[in-house]
Amino acid sequence: MSATFGEYIRRLRTKNKMTLTNLAAKLNLDSANLSKIENNKRDFDEKRLSLLARVFDLDLTELQDEYIADQIGKKIFEYNCSKQILKVAEEKAEYRRKIKERIL
Repeated sequence: MSATFGEYIRRLRTKNKMTLTNLAAKLNLDSANLSKIENNKRDFDEKRLSLLARVFDLDLTELQDEYIADQIGKKIFEYNCSKQILKVAEEKAEYRRKIKERIL
């Protein structure tokens, strides 16, 4: 998806005809903070992902993937990284998986 995580939340909210205040209450946030999240001025708290998944009846794993992909994309943008960074990161992730398999 080519949207930030905040924009993703706004799309979910509007698609489900929820007000900012209503969704904020369901996420234990105030509407000002949710507005900042939707407008990319504040990051969504990862600890609330399971709550967000329940509110919109989403698969938590897919939601986590969307969130982490947004966080990675944000860092790539902030550091002005090359496209090669994703290949290197995947190689490092695979290396960590192999280490974990040896430990277990």
